[in-house]
Amino acid sequence: MENDSSVDQVAAILRQEAERLAAGAQLTSSREIMRRHNVSPVTVSRAIGQLAAEGRVVTKPGVGAFVAQPVGGARDAADLSWQTVALGARVVDDEPVAALLGAVPEGTVPLTGGYLRPGLRPDKQLAAAAVRAVRRAEAWAMPPLTGVVELRRWFAAQAGGDVTAGDVLVVSGGQAALTHAFRALAAPGTPVLVETPTYPGALAAAKAAGLRATAVPMDRDGVRPELLAEAFAVTGARVFFCQPTLHNPTGATLPVERREQVLQVARAAGAFVIEDDYAHFLTAQAPSSLASMDRHGTVVHLVSLTKILSPSLRVAAVIARGPAARRLRSSQLVESFFVARPLQETALEFVGSPGWRRHLAAVHGEISARRDGLAAALAARMPEAEVHVMPIGGMHLWVRLPAEVDEHALVEAGKRNGVLVSPGQIYYPSEPPGPRIRVTHMAAAHLAELTEGVRRLSQALAEVSS
Repeated sequence: MENDSSVDQVAAILRQEAERLAAGAQLTSSREIMRRHNVSPVTVSRAIGQLAAEGRVVTKPGVGAFVAQPVGGARDAADLSWQTVALGARVVDDEPVAALLGAVPEGTVPLTGGYLRPGLRPDKQLAAAAVRAVRRAEAWAMPPLTGVVELRRWFAAQAGGDVTAGDVLVVSGGQAALTHAFRALAAPGTPVLVETPTYPGALAAAKAAGLRATAVPMDRDGVRPELLAEAFAVTGARVFFCQPTLHNPTGATLPVERREQVLQVARAAGAFVIEDDYAHFLTAQAPSSLASMDRHGTVVHLVSLTKILSPSLRVAAVIARGPAARRLRSSQLVESFFVARPLQETALEFVGSPGWRRHLAAVHGEISARRDGLAAALAARMPEAEVHVMPIGGMHLWVRLPAEVDEHALVEAGKRNGVLVSPGQIYYPSEPPGPRIRVTHMAAAHLAELTEGVRRLSQALAEVSS
């Protein structure tokens, strides 16, 4: 072998050995290397010297060569700091949404959350529906790009009015529906009107789409149409996002007269209304949807099966007409092609079964009992806290705290006392009017745990008020 080639080959062998060994471990002796590879002492010495120059080994004369300790962490640690410059300003803020979806520590009462607790989810029925669904002949074939026809027809019937299957686009859950709607209906940099307070996931989706959220005030009946008209005139916005039924977080449900007024205001402004009907299945008393009252393509209607069935059943619908529908379909196609057909078929199988109606009845009964139990516990333990409105369904109560209470301090004191609540501040697109919290009744194991959660929260309130 040529000398330079021999040095490189021995260095490569020793380099691999050093990578396998822990820091401080001794390499094979020079004598053994010479014997194994039939090389001279000079070749071995030069090879070890090459590794020492690389910082991979340290030598101790008369003893041998040892794997070097990494300097400043792992050897050849990646420097990712350049990405801060390349990425520029942060666009997506996931913190409020991540907080709502966070795990609950052991021993803590969750007065938070937005999904059915395990005992109320129809897990067995969904599993059976999935088994039946995947046995269908076309279960693993590519679905129509807008969704399985029968499922779109079912969603159209839920919306009411003259909505047809052709108006429906099946998407991967309510949050995806929001993302598509904001991205398709408004150009980056333009304003979008939202109720205040409003769902933090909507604020995050609007910001990710490059939109500026502008607040429109509400009262106990929902958004105020006269202020909505003023907001359209002042901002020039062409999109209004709202939750007319069981508004999150306040629980308000917009009366039919106001629904008509909202549509009139939007029509006059030449604007779209994004109707997030997230709680459609969480009450038996919902008024007619805005979509069912709309004849001119003003409303883009969003509805999901996730809240009523399972957080993992990411199946929702976006209902729209005209060029807006075309843009929404394009957004879905470019981002993810379509929703997996087995998931669509499972949803269709379940909502078409007798178990669907039984499940709705069971959930509605549980919602009523838990809502009343939570409200009674708050009235007994925290009379100084005012519930905004008693909702006709849903999972939450919106609570106004005394003006002197530090909302953040209360939330943190609640954690220390073993109870979780959602801080009101994350629901506002601008400055909040005062301390608020959202308390949820659905995640607790039972009514007794709800009562215990309120007891712990009242202790936390006493701590921050003293």
